[in-house]
Amino acid sequence: MSELTAINPATGETLDRYPRMQASHLEAALARAASAAQDWAAHPVGVRAQCLRDIAEVLRRERDTLAQTATLEMGKRLAEARAEIDKCALGCEYYADRGPDFLQDTMLASDASRSFVAWQPLGTILLVMPWNFPYWQAFRQAVPAILAGNTVLLKHASNVPGCAMYIERVFTEAGLPEGVFQNLPIGSDAVAGIIADPRVQGVSLTGSETAGRAIGAAAGKALKSSVLELGGSDAFVVLADANLEHTVAQAVRGRYQNNGETCIAAKRFIVEEPIADAFAERFAAAIQTLRVGDPLNEGTDIGPLARGDLRDELHDQVQRSIDAGARCLVGGRPLDGPGYYYPPTLLDHVEPGMAAFDEETFGPVAAITRARDADHAIALANASRYGLGGSVWTGDSVRGEALARRLECGCAFVNGIVKSDPRLPFGGVKDSGYGRELSELGIREFLNAKTVWVG
Repeated sequence: MSELTAINPATGETLDRYPRMQASHLEAALARAASAAQDWAAHPVGVRAQCLRDIAEVLRRERDTLAQTATLEMGKRLAEARAEIDKCALGCEYYADRGPDFLQDTMLASDASRSFVAWQPLGTILLVMPWNFPYWQAFRQAVPAILAGNTVLLKHASNVPGCAMYIERVFTEAGLPEGVFQNLPIGSDAVAGIIADPRVQGVSLTGSETAGRAIGAAAGKALKSSVLELGGSDAFVVLADANLEHTVAQAVRGRYQNNGETCIAAKRFIVEEPIADAFAERFAAAIQTLRVGDPLNEGTDIGPLARGDLRDELHDQVQRSIDAGARCLVGGRPLDGPGYYYPPTLLDHVEPGMAAFDEETFGPVAAITRARDADHAIALANASRYGLGGSVWTGDSVRGEALARRLECGCAFVNGIVKSDPRLPFGGVKDSGYGRELSELGIREFLNAKTVWVG
């Protein structure tokens, strides 16, 4: 296809078409990024930090336009889209404030008179980003990479071409030099060639497990640094001493925000048997109050899924789980009418071996599994090939912390829903990928840790 098409998932109607980048233009973009890399790395870190503050200012100024574009292209509620822009601005300011300290030499004692680690940029980094948080996912990798002195190329998801265009515009309006950040409106078939190009030194992907294996293989073949943030099937472990009212309210938020299309959403609700019936009853009642509708409407709680094929896949997972013995308490069938709507759904008595337990459900579907005790709950939580995040809910935070340490995941929360925070490292284990984003660890993924020894 010669075009990228943006479709409104609330109506199924075409919003706009964007031309794909021609091979000659891609070559020119790679050349610009490579040419800009050395000069950008030579800019004082204070100058680069000020650019991040300027980006934050542009984000806040263009907030409404950016948010509406995300809602129209991928279906998230307008309020959530605005919050995403705000988070991008805060991420810029966090790295502007703290990032220069992260880049300072790390002094180490040795047999030298002076020895240290110098943190130096790698060069040009390719970002392959998803549609579910079309701004935040890109900014949380681009911002630290750029502050570190790298240049960045963005290959965004094909269904949010307008968001990708606006991201480049934000960096341009903030005054970044030519070539430091560029949007590449290309298809997935061009990615492997870019990774192999000697002018590119690293790649970061947020996406599916399938995409992660392909990107990881291409990066390995080219001996390039890579970070993979892939799918998740986060466990939400509820112990018998948890405050049910608070826990259920957070369960609804943790599963159904962003229309349920979140890699770190709580998906498997593993509940100790003594309170499982009460939890299921309260959870079902809360879900039934959620309003499905136009994501531009401020009264909407759940918008459409981003694409029709995603809705079909989600319903297939629900149906296979029911056929295997799960009980559907709420929802469970696609909604009639235009748009890719799927109602908030709750499955109970879900067991390992069922689709809703074994697979990532990317949409507004929650699955309850009953556990005999806390040890059984942790064993069930870890009985997954995914390991992105997980949470433990209990009246005893000390016990909760001990159990959280046993969760096989990259992010474990006690009495709080899993979320990304610029101050904390973010990433997974197992089939949820490798490497870390955000915090001091994130900025160092695409830096050369150069040892300097002075005799």
